[in-house]
Amino acid sequence: MDIVVKEDLKAYIDPLTPDEYSALERSILAEGCRDALVLWGDLLVDGHNRYGICQKHGLPFSTVQALQFQTLEDVHLWMIDQHLGRRSISDFQRGVLALRKRDILETRLKTAPAAERSVSPAGSPPFDVDGDGSTSTHEASPEPKPPSGTTTAPADTQLLKSREALAKAARLSSTQVRMIEAIQSQAAPEVVAAVRAGDITLSTAATVASLPAEEQAQAAHGGAKELRQAAKRVREAKRKPKPEDTGSGDEAAATSEEHSVDSLLARVRELESENASLRARIAQLQAQLSPSDAD
Repeated sequence: MDIVVKEDLKAYIDPLTPDEYSALERSILAEGCRDALVLWGDLLVDGHNRYGICQKHGLPFSTVQALQFQTLEDVHLWMIDQHLGRRSISDFQRGVLALRKRDILETRLKTAPAAERSVSPAGSPPFDVDGDGSTSTHEASPEPKPPSGTTTAPADTQLLKSREALAKAARLSSTQVRMIEAIQSQAAPEVVAAVRAGDITLSTAATVASLPAEEQAQAAHGGAKELRQAAKRVREAKRKPKPEDTGSGDEAAATSEEHSVDSLLARVRELESENASLRARIAQLQAQLSPSDAD
């Protein structure tokens, strides 16, 4: 069987880093391809990196048919769940996958009747696998419907409706999910690339995403340090108190100034009065001492 590789399906999950790919290649060269490639008909669903390495070095591999898929959405959901179950992916990747799952399930819920009518016979994928405008047919036996007890799309959608439920499914906090949503919807591509690469945190990326796109790109051009500085400026700007109304501020300042002048004048008068009293008392004492000095 000729294995079909669709680039968009291969790129649906973030690719391995160069270091991760090298480690996988060394492992396969030393121990062989231990895990079977997952196929849907002749379409490669899981094991793109292993398949590429085995093809490069002429190594044998085994395959297994996934009989539970009926649509490409089923494939996407399965891929998402597989990667959400791994610990090696970043929080950002985890959140992006969970949001993708929610979007798929919400769309499926809205279009459930049409989706049911569009299932292809004999288990063939209802999409153009060859890229020539036609759909391939497979010699594999018809794929059965999902077994009874399988979680339905409406139920899954209900579970992922709230941010808290979505966070739990992705093993994140609701705050992290909120930041990832902001990054997905507002961040410039350069900022997304930086957080995806792990150069900046979710918090930094979400904060920078509140800036205009041009400012984001300019900060990203300066590297991770400049992105962090931009986030710091945004946070400091939010912490500054709002300026009071200019007119009322001037009136308050004038009133305070007048009050201070009046207080000072009153204090001067008070001191002058005390000074006069002291002088009178000194004169009286001097008068009392004069006869004694004469004797």
